[in-house]
Amino acid sequence: MSIEILETGTNELLCELADGVATVTLNRPEKRNALGDNLTPALRAILLTLEENLRCGAIVITGSGRAFCAGGDVSGMGGAGSKTETQTIKPTPEDGMRALIHKQESLTLRMHELAKPIIAALPGPAAGAGLSIALAADLRVMSDDTFITTAFANIGLSGDYGTSWFLTRLIGPSRALELMLTARRITAKECLDLGIVNTITPYEEVRNRARQLALDIANGPRTALRYMKENINRAVNSDLKTCLSGEARALMQCSRTDDHKEAVRAFMEKRPPIFNNPR
Repeated sequence: MSIEILETGTNELLCELADGVATVTLNRPEKRNALGDNLTPALRAILLTLEENLRCGAIVITGSGRAFCAGGDVSGMGGAGSKTETQTIKPTPEDGMRALIHKQESLTLRMHELAKPIIAALPGPAAGAGLSIALAADLRVMSDDTFITTAFANIGLSGDYGTSWFLTRLIGPSRALELMLTARRITAKECLDLGIVNTITPYEEVRNRARQLALDIANGPRTALRYMKENINRAVNSDLKTCLSGEARALMQCSRTDDHKEAVRAFMEKRPPIFNNPR
């Protein structure tokens, strides 16, 4: 296995690429991998890098140590952080809203629309915006001894980075509102029962389980898999006629690929297909 280390610009975010799978690690264990001024921009940037990298067929996002991501760094919120000379001009609410919209769209919206499947591996808690990042992934693998929490009510905020949208589409408005209003801890077992995560596994196996799932996907028919993600995302907000049209357009594109031809040959020859994916 040849491992390529991709530069992120900071040691708070690590990224390696091997066998078609990119593993992105939030690396602030002393802060439970909370988002910050170095980590978050680097995460936004590496998503674009991986989308353009032909060797990357699937992405795993995880956290170092026993946490996934604690969300925003609370020590810098609500005036709790120290002031500097560059903070003399206070932004207007409109400026703040525009900045936050851009930050959200360039992170969780980007993850949702990325043309490659993303798997979140949760070795430990995901809270607040950290939960939003986990929910923005396409699949989630979670340690069986941890929990998630919306957390926003605990710090007097209403939520951001798409938590309300992702939760509502996964578990429905009533349960989503309950989790937002109470900010209670949701155990791994309850996450599995609710459909928030796809599988739970012992802590020691979380990252390997997520990587194996990503390997299976990355070595599949990548064009078809990309369109599958697009089709499912479209189905959330579109009517059946629109979805049928999108499916037809995507399927015709897939039918012209070498992947489709190889899959048919393999089916007829009763063997596993071998797709010519860049490694």
